[in-house]
Amino acid sequence: MSKIVSLTNQKGGVGKTTTSVNLAVSFAVSEVKTLLIDLDPQSNATTGLEALIENPQGTIYDSIVGKEKISNVISHTRLDCLDIITSTNDLVGAEVELVNLMARERQLEKALKSVQKKYDYILIDCPPSLGLLTLNALTCSNSIIIPIQCEYYALEGLGQLLNTFRLVQKNLNSKLEIEGVLLTMFDSRLNLSSQVADEVRSFFKDKIFETVIHRNVRLSEAPSFGKPALLYDANSTGAQNYLSLVEEILHNGN
Repeated sequence: MSKIVSLTNQKGGVGKTTTSVNLAVSFAVSEVKTLLIDLDPQSNATTGLEALIENPQGTIYDSIVGKEKISNVISHTRLDCLDIITSTNDLVGAEVELVNLMARERQLEKALKSVQKKYDYILIDCPPSLGLLTLNALTCSNSIIIPIQCEYYALEGLGQLLNTFRLVQKNLNSKLEIEGVLLTMFDSRLNLSSQVADEVRSFFKDKIFETVIHRNVRLSEAPSFGKPALLYDANSTGAQNYLSLVEEILHNGN
């Protein structure tokens, strides 16, 4: 049975999608069978892997509102161990359509049951909000990864996210855990980055990943070529950081 992990932070610009894409690819090149679900209407995870997607199928919108079986919307990529369910801005309408459905927060959980056994990891790139899409992701997940950027106001809004996490844990998904908090956009030249990292570590303590994602030009450039950092420049700091993160997650999981 696969492990389902949601990458979530309702604050935008924290490296959530960058992490979703690069973590999925790093798992895949480590021969870990992975499915990436783009649950964000902005579709950045989809465009970030555009160059790798073969014969695109339907989107997550089709499945979450019950129009299509989830197996029919899975697209294969050029990497043997990586599949993706893409997204378009149609997904914005799903929030409205889900409101009238029975067990509306369990639609993704219900859809995933038929394909779960095919993968070791299912990663969900959540939208930067705490609406019904994110609620669906948290309800079906085993754990969450919270990316936090090493900049001013890094902890802003996290209280609300943690409150939602606890409510889901209490009422919908008692098995939900925090996989880890990931420090992103770390710049070793700036005192601010170290100060923020210390602040986040004191707040989350043992929930922080040892791996830190450094600010890296190649990591920022890669999405414009529709590629993850690992296939854009495998030797870049960003690509190596995400490989280290996979090693840490797999090590902690054993």
